[in-house]
Amino acid sequence: MNQYIKAILLIAIVGFSSCSEDFLTNYPTDSQESGGTATEGAILSNLGSCYQVLLFDSYANNNYNSIVLMSDLRSDDIFKGGGDAGDQGQLYRLSQLDATADELPEGLWTIYYNGLARCNNVILACENAVGVDEANLNQYKAEAHFLRAYYMHWLWKFWGNIPYFEEDLEAPYFARQFTADEVYAEIIEDVDFAIEGNKLPMAASGEDKGRVTKAAAMLLKARVVMYQQDETKYAEVLADMNEIYESGAYSLVDYASIWGRDGEFCDESIFETNQLPGEYGGKTWADGWTGFGTNLPAFISPNGLSGADQLSGLAIYKGGWGFGPVRPELVDIFEDGDMRKNASINHFADGTYTARFQNTGYFMAKYAAREGYNEPPGDVDLNYENNLRIFRYAEVLLNAAELIVMDGVAPVGQLTAEVAINEIRERAGLDPAAPTEELIKLERRREFIGEGIRFWDLVRWNEAGTLTENIPEFSSNRTWEPYKKYLPIPQSEIDKTEGEFKLIQNQGY
Repeated sequence: MNQYIKAILLIAIVGFSSCSEDFLTNYPTDSQESGGTATEGAILSNLGSCYQVLLFDSYANNNYNSIVLMSDLRSDDIFKGGGDAGDQGQLYRLSQLDATADELPEGLWTIYYNGLARCNNVILACENAVGVDEANLNQYKAEAHFLRAYYMHWLWKFWGNIPYFEEDLEAPYFARQFTADEVYAEIIEDVDFAIEGNKLPMAASGEDKGRVTKAAAMLLKARVVMYQQDETKYAEVLADMNEIYESGAYSLVDYASIWGRDGEFCDESIFETNQLPGEYGGKTWADGWTGFGTNLPAFISPNGLSGADQLSGLAIYKGGWGFGPVRPELVDIFEDGDMRKNASINHFADGTYTARFQNTGYFMAKYAAREGYNEPPGDVDLNYENNLRIFRYAEVLLNAAELIVMDGVAPVGQLTAEVAINEIRERAGLDPAAPTEELIKLERRREFIGEGIRFWDLVRWNEAGTLTENIPEFSSNRTWEPYKKYLPIPQSEIDKTEGEFKLIQNQGY
């Protein structure tokens, strides 16, 4: 399951781009800088460094910045947790919907702009390629365009109006700030490039597992189009979902089996990161820009754990830091017999762990710390091998049901709303049901707990007002305003820019 990443690690190390706090600085290779030609080895070296950015998701640039956690903290699924409100205070402010330009998780900004620069280098190298098979070259281009779109779509979702660039930057190494709509157009251009012309296989196999596929590009397009509420492209997206469905390349699997080591790159997996334990080169507290493990499991697991999960009866879990406790009302959204409940939420008895801030007794299970999943060298809490499942086949089905029922898009091919919603329910162990708007929204929440999707769904459904709350017993008092769709642009980044490139702060901050 780790064959591809083991091979690409070597070329990534050879072609590893320098990292800098100055996100707009592009670091081309010497041959690219001089306008010279690029061999296939040079292209693969740069491409390896693009994929490596996926592995920085949990800890890099001395910031905790798991994209699923940063997304879910603003939702109604979890609290911040940890030691107290001041423990990772920027995350508490994020969860309270009152982030400031000086206190927010800006590690995401640095990581994904680094990814943008690396993808630009690959695309430039492909334009200067010599002696490379045309089919291979087209695949490398498509992978780079997808990854650029993937990294930019997170910056776009979090910040909206952001700098964007595709060329080597000249001094003073600044780029124009695009509007959110302009960034959306650039992302769509990239994903369409990746989708068109069969440059990518519908599914990866063998040593290529972990590489970008056409299905992944189609799902990224769906996320972006549906978040933008771009009705002009809904029919295209539904046609893409049907193409994935009719390809037969993917299928639902036992839900609980997805999240452990044996579920990596299963038949449901469309795109996932490929984390490795410390023995392959571990992250360290001194250098978060290297290594291939993830910190997320340690971050979200109960502190000082000594007992088994009471919901599943499993004793495979390890202790961690106690962040991201699950809100108790989330347990009640499941129907009796829904297999997803125990696979998504852990519950540990009082006295089997150390209760921390905003403790509920419930914790996220999918990426929970498991015995035997982290090995030295490297610092063990940074180096769990749990892959992040970015796109799953279940999203194809739920996207289709939503587009047909909630947006009125005419079904195409074999994929109807009834087929889609009831494949999801059958896998969960539930009886068939009519695909109503209420049920589709509920099934999305049940299906994607802990996967960083809930907040973005509420925003695009214009239902984020439900996030306003005052819950003294859990120290959560927050108010939603529409401008909070975007975070404030980091003041440190504004301070770096000047003149015509001076960054303008988002409205409301």
